[in-house]
Amino acid sequence: MSPSAEGLLEVALDQARLGAEEGGIPIGAALFRSDGSLLGAGRNRRIQFGDPSAHGETDAFRAAGRQRDYRSTIMVTTLSPCWYCSGLVRQFNIGGLIVGENVTFDGGHEWLREHRVDVTVLRNQDCIDLMTDFIAREPEVWNEDIGY
Repeated sequence: MSPSAEGLLEVALDQARLGAEEGGIPIGAALFRSDGSLLGAGRNRRIQFGDPSAHGETDAFRAAGRQRDYRSTIMVTTLSPCWYCSGLVRQFNIGGLIVGENVTFDGGHEWLREHRVDVTVLRNQDCIDLMTDFIAREPEVWNEDIGY
């Protein structure tokens, strides 16, 4: 039985909540095998690490370690990926992408779909609420993170 998108999203959502508790930007991600086995999870840690490249997807990707083939993996992220993270998915030929929401930021997921990545957008209310609250509270940090 294949894993449900909502079930996989819970791992990324837990990471986003942890990032928020740490004072960071509440974006979480996880990389899974196609059978639902977790390879690595991470969160946006730009604030925590003072590292502009520490996005949720890159953190999860690094936590997963080297894989021989990424085509059968699924990147799950609470927010539509920015161009940097979309490039990571494309560069390593990650086969699937599950997006928690694209309401607060409509990133590169359509571009990835055009490049044969299997994309699912959930519009999960918990993901939307986390980002909406953060953006209202920390607009300068959000604008810095997203490149505005």
